[in-house]
Amino acid sequence: MNYQFDFGDAVRVIRNVKDDGTYPGARTGELLVRRGSIGHVVDIGTFLQDQVIYSVHFLDINRIIGCREEELIGGDEPWIPSRYEFREWVRTALPLGSREQVLVSENAVGQIIKVVRDAADGVAYHVHFDCLAGRLLQVPESALQPCELRREQAVECVS
Repeated sequence: MNYQFDFGDAVRVIRNVKDDGTYPGARTGELLVRRGSIGHVVDIGTFLQDQVIYSVHFLDINRIIGCREEELIGGDEPWIPSRYEFREWVRTALPLGSREQVLVSENAVGQIIKVVRDAADGVAYHVHFDCLAGRLLQVPESALQPCELRREQAVECVS
């Protein structure tokens, strides 16, 4: 199996890592390390024989946390922070449209499916809105605001 990182390499975690029930002394769902944090690889292993897991020591919080390879980039690679991340719920700050047609009303609730850090005009997101079943919109960060609500409490989209 090929490994992207080696012992001692500085790595940056690109997603918040929460306890999946395996971290001693933490509650399931508890935030273990914030996205953007840098740590060093102290061990390399596998899970189910096909997923590379790195034990990463985050010195600033003094925790060693298991991270999947896709959750990490090199510590010296460019990093563009984002306000939201995968699976977070957001609310539109303004109506969203395409070709002069409004597709989603202001205050509609959607869920982040992907963070696009290299978008031409800055960070953008692929967002799923229930009213656009099977369709994602790429939405700039400036058009979104935080949302504490869940889908069942969501404002309906434009019909």
